[in-house]
Amino acid sequence: MSRHFASPEDPWFRIGSVDVSTSVLVAAIGLVSGIVWVVSPEIIYALAYWPGAVVAGEPWRILTWPLANTISVVFTSLMLWYFGTELERLIGRTRMLWLLVGAWAGLTIASTLVSLIPGLSGTVLAGLGLIQLAVLLLWIAEYPNRPFFFGIPAWVFGMAIVAVQALSMIAYRDFGSLLSLVFSLILVAVMARRFGLLGAYDWIPGRPVTRKPAPARTRHVPRSEVRQEMRRLSDREQLDALLDQINAKGIQSLTDAQRKELMKLRERLRKG
Repeated sequence: MSRHFASPEDPWFRIGSVDVSTSVLVAAIGLVSGIVWVVSPEIIYALAYWPGAVVAGEPWRILTWPLANTISVVFTSLMLWYFGTELERLIGRTRMLWLLVGAWAGLTIASTLVSLIPGLSGTVLAGLGLIQLAVLLLWIAEYPNRPFFFGIPAWVFGMAIVAVQALSMIAYRDFGSLLSLVFSLILVAVMARRFGLLGAYDWIPGRPVTRKPAPARTRHVPRSEVRQEMRRLSDREQLDALLDQINAKGIQSLTDAQRKELMKLRERLRKG
């Protein structure tokens, strides 16, 4: 592993040739948790979150529910890595980390508050699925017209995802989960705008942070090119001096050596 990088656009560290950014790190943790589930399937019940379990004396669930994954986390981690990496290029590794932490916090708070409403129960939170959904919807909001599957605009795909989620919850009369989803997406949107995303949506509360453009990377110029450029500048100066002499005194003022040098300079500059 190499040392940490100073630029927010760089990864946290590298393992061999792999750049470990925030999105890569979270996706990798998800994959590891899926492997642990294969070895010990019952662990998911000890990690998932619902407010009643915390009241019963299991507060660690507030932190551990994103680790309650099954083997299906392979697809979830792939989606989180792909779309999260694009968002991370826009806002940097640190803001991306805080955005994911904010998504976790928003989902937890939403589920807890909804559970306090009489007659409703908050969503049981388990795994990276809802966090990945939040990242995907943020990507769609940033690139609404980007072609998605079969050339369908991203915003159409996003509307379909949200509609399917909402209609499924309505069909099962799971209004607590529906309210939790709406509330959590609002919280994530506000945080995302604060961290530099969704700047085009002025109706979202919060003051957006201006994204700094990534510094342009300078190309390494070989020494041979530097020497060639210096010679070209020297040739130009000599040619300009000879032309000034011709303008002032006429071409007959040039010596034979100067005439030969004039032809050589013209030829070199023409080829260079």
